[in-house]
Amino acid sequence: MALDTTALTVFILLFAFVTVLGFGASRWRRGDLAQLQEWGLGGRRFGTIVTWFLIGGDLYTAYTFIAVPALMFGAGALGFFAVPYTIMVYPLLYIVFPRLWSVAHKHGYVTSADFVRGRFGNRWLALAVALTGILATMPYIALQLVGIQVVIGAMGIDTAGFIGDLPLIIAFIILAAFTYSAGLRAPAMIAVVKDVLIYITVVAAIIAVPMHLGGYGQVFSAIPAAKLLLAPPPAGSYGSFSAYATLALGSACALFLYPHSITGILSSSSGRVVRRNAAMLPAYSLMLGLLALVGFMAIAIGVQGMPEFAAGFKRYSNNFSVPALFMAMFPSWFVGVAFAAIAIGALVPAAIMSIATANTYTRNIYKEFINPACTNAQESQMAKYVSLVIKAGALAFIFFVPLQYALWLQLLGGIWMIQTLPSVMIGLYTRWFNGWALLLGWIAGFGLGTGLVVSHNFAPIYAVSLFGTTFPCYIALAALAVNLGVTVVLSLLLNLVASDRHNDVTVASDYV
Repeated sequence: MALDTTALTVFILLFAFVTVLGFGASRWRRGDLAQLQEWGLGGRRFGTIVTWFLIGGDLYTAYTFIAVPALMFGAGALGFFAVPYTIMVYPLLYIVFPRLWSVAHKHGYVTSADFVRGRFGNRWLALAVALTGILATMPYIALQLVGIQVVIGAMGIDTAGFIGDLPLIIAFIILAAFTYSAGLRAPAMIAVVKDVLIYITVVAAIIAVPMHLGGYGQVFSAIPAAKLLLAPPPAGSYGSFSAYATLALGSACALFLYPHSITGILSSSSGRVVRRNAAMLPAYSLMLGLLALVGFMAIAIGVQGMPEFAAGFKRYSNNFSVPALFMAMFPSWFVGVAFAAIAIGALVPAAIMSIATANTYTRNIYKEFINPACTNAQESQMAKYVSLVIKAGALAFIFFVPLQYALWLQLLGGIWMIQTLPSVMIGLYTRWFNGWALLLGWIAGFGLGTGLVVSHNFAPIYAVSLFGTTFPCYIALAALAVNLGVTVVLSLLLNLVASDRHNDVTVASDYV
């Protein structure tokens, strides 16, 4: 593909602008960045609007911007499960997570594993929660690079070899520098720009493309019938219906258990801010639904027949459908704006994810097991160093590991994270579970979920047969059911023999 100098110029200018914002963020709402809660949580002072942009920028990533339309483009209606799952997640946010904010604020907790350590008094259970979060987030960070790679390639820059990797290296050096210096304040400030650009891009697409084609009726008439609706289930099975429903439910249960989601919540100034955002964040679900339709628009425009798509498809498969649509429909300057929105949409969540995993390592591994006597300054400095290592690891991952492996690990991430639900979400409401029972339940769910995914060639759905009926089910939920079963049975036994409820350092008033 020929180099698009206009799009590239606009892209570089917008990227430079957010870089300046990132470095300037250290002087915004000044705090002592030698304290972990200042560097890693922005001092817990973000109000409703900043938190809205931060959590939105955290959850709706560049990979979302590319992958959701690509799934609609390739698989059709099944890809729309991302919309109901983001709708289901906000009642959970409203009901459950203000309690986590409250107890974390009163005890100085920075991570969900901190809460588990205080609630159950079991350092090994807290370690399991911490390692799960780090393991699940690493490929997530790497996949943000996919969005940047796609748009860099779409502008005509060869992404093969060292020269092709250089733009990614430069982007992540910049990311590493401003997150090291400003902590969570940097992505919080940049998230505002990122979201404005994405909303502009999506609104332009949903207006311009149907107008060009003659209306949404023409868009949907161009979609093959097999992609418009879920396939009817065969006799004796719930088929794609239960697969769709459980994918949505399981994804909703896992989403706010990720370290970067917890970081966004704990950076809020109050539990009321968390509740307000639970009411306001569905605006992003509307945007996501419109964004998903872009995949259908790419089919209707006929990007499959374009030479640019053929060239991009060799490298990026269906992920190139969104860039191909914008290149076909919009002038080069607006293509630069859209591609900058995607690239900046990678930097914001990658920054938050690296900060969140650095917080987790520092608090729940380094301080707990390696250097319990570390000072606040040493703790903050260690988190800054670890955030650099994590970014370097993500960069190496995408350069040296096939993309398919990153996709598989990201798929496993949701299955792994949901295994922490009994310790974190249910633990916010009851101390009946025994800490050791929770740990053994986590092992059972983690092992079963991983084994089922690997044995099914990394397909996320497992066909459960009950009473002669087949329920294709998201593996995360099946593994969680086993996790809960083991936890309940062992808690009954262990609470009779050696209850550990005295280890709980929290009290009921901490959760209000």
